[in-house]
Amino acid sequence: MLDAAVCGEIFTSPTPDQILEATKRVDAGAGVLHLVKNYTGDVMNFEMATELAGGIPVERVVIADDVAVEDSTFTAGRRGTGVTVFVEKIVGAAAEQGRDLAELAALARRVSGDGRSMGMALTSATLPASGKPNFDLAETDMEVGVGIHGEPGRRRVPLTPASEIARMLVEPILADRDFSAAPAIVMLNGMGASPLIELYLMFGEVSTLLEKAGIRVARSLVGNYVTSLDMAGCSVTVLSADDELLGLWDAPVNTPALRWGI
Repeated sequence: MLDAAVCGEIFTSPTPDQILEATKRVDAGAGVLHLVKNYTGDVMNFEMATELAGGIPVERVVIADDVAVEDSTFTAGRRGTGVTVFVEKIVGAAAEQGRDLAELAALARRVSGDGRSMGMALTSATLPASGKPNFDLAETDMEVGVGIHGEPGRRRVPLTPASEIARMLVEPILADRDFSAAPAIVMLNGMGASPLIELYLMFGEVSTLLEKAGIRVARSLVGNYVTSLDMAGCSVTVLSADDELLGLWDAPVNTPALRWGI
């Protein structure tokens, strides 16, 4: 039996031709699932690539988990951020089990819908093409709700202790969805330049808040996974996960970013 393939974004704003080429290369005969973060240009490019795919069956799932904003100049609706990691891992494990394309797409939509994220930045990213920061941020300030490409967040505030930063990230997530009914997978993600020790410190603050809210953290992931070049900062992603999702999360994986059970 040929397995359906999962194809996500590997770099910012791939062109339709690049997406089409990747689709052709990963297709094993059972179709390809496109996982797309909800940014207007990316969604449009993946739509065009799907139209060009010819006889290759393609399903597309748009990930929109960022609770910071509903609409921006970059998106219609919420931005796609950290839940992408969860969708790729869980759906990838399901694909290795031989599930068909329709099942994988339904699973991806379920995971995407059951997760929420919120991020913050201490510095801007420096784009290689311009050689200068993407936006100005004073050393004494931070951007709460920033997007992974440097899009503006909810507000700019003075620097504050880690416990307060954790509260600013966790409270909007919990206000947007009830996570108390099932165990949670939680990711404390670095934006690219924050030291790992600081990310673990932040995870400690986040897990304390979740515990006080009656949420059991069943699995956790700490590190740089959805990054923005040299941006300092972090994001929190929480996914409600039943036994099936936890089993798929625990399934062996061997990739440059994730590796366990091998």
